[in-house]
Amino acid sequence: MKTLLKIVVGLVLLLVVVAACGFGYMMLAFPKVPPAPANVTFDASPEHLARGEYLANHVVGCTTCHSQRDYTKFSGPFVPETLGAGGQKFDLGPAGVVYSLNITPAGIGSWTDGELLRAVTQGVSKDGTPLFPVMPYSHFGAMSEDDVHAVLAYIRTLKAIESPKPPARQLSFPLNLIVRTIPQPNTYGTRPSPADKVAYGKYMIGAALCSECHTPIDDRGMPLPGMDFAGGMPIVETGYTVHSANITPDANTGIGSWTEQQFIDKFKAFETPTNATLGEGERASNTPMPMTAYAGMAREDLSAIYAYLRTVKPVTNRVEKFPDAK
Repeated sequence: MKTLLKIVVGLVLLLVVVAACGFGYMMLAFPKVPPAPANVTFDASPEHLARGEYLANHVVGCTTCHSQRDYTKFSGPFVPETLGAGGQKFDLGPAGVVYSLNITPAGIGSWTDGELLRAVTQGVSKDGTPLFPVMPYSHFGAMSEDDVHAVLAYIRTLKAIESPKPPARQLSFPLNLIVRTIPQPNTYGTRPSPADKVAYGKYMIGAALCSECHTPIDDRGMPLPGMDFAGGMPIVETGYTVHSANITPDANTGIGSWTEQQFIDKFKAFETPTNATLGEGERASNTPMPMTAYAGMAREDLSAIYAYLRTVKPVTNRVEKFPDAK
């Protein structure tokens, strides 16, 4: 009996040592990305800032995610006095909760351009903390380097807003360790010529993060095979459950019957928001998709996105978009 007890105790101690070594390795070896580049300076020319403002506000969503949104209004436009001040909550369900950070000079004023660039393209903060990929750094890291620099040059011009530090993120085990392995060195892409409409549309759809919401995922957060852009992703940001739409060219359950003009008009209809307050019944069918922000996208860019979407595989997936609106 004593021998058995010694064996059990020895095994427990061995497991503790192995676990401690594994934890230590995870903390020391990851994230595996290079140091922040020291020789980066963003071009703040008027042309570059204009490009960055356009992308940040109407394509890549920086100011949508890093501001407070008012879901009493259609599509949850950001509250102007919170522009870039962060604190928006992202409920990941069983995986946990994360919050957007303050990206005004009050929040990142001490960051070098290289540190900011590494965070946005490789997913590692100034202090070495790995960012959770609700901040879609893998998409941004695949954009053209010039576009990323333009966005960040514009972000540097935001008005400084002092805001309370958001709560610390809460990630369930083992995701709190796995998140350290996700950041990777990036490889910038090339922005195709708009003349190559499909290629340019593919680039813009990646920058606009369409797949992040319109491709359903499994319980590990991985995209479901064969379901690219097929919709059905549950989103609860509005306070109600909303399922993303099927935007594949399936004629019956997607947007296969839409003309290019109908697609563009779907966005441009909200270019001048009404700013009307939604009634309680209307809020259950409000959309978390920032349509009023995307409405500012150039018609040529929307046309290119439509052209690319016509090339993806049609998927039959009928989605009930607003299940709580009953």
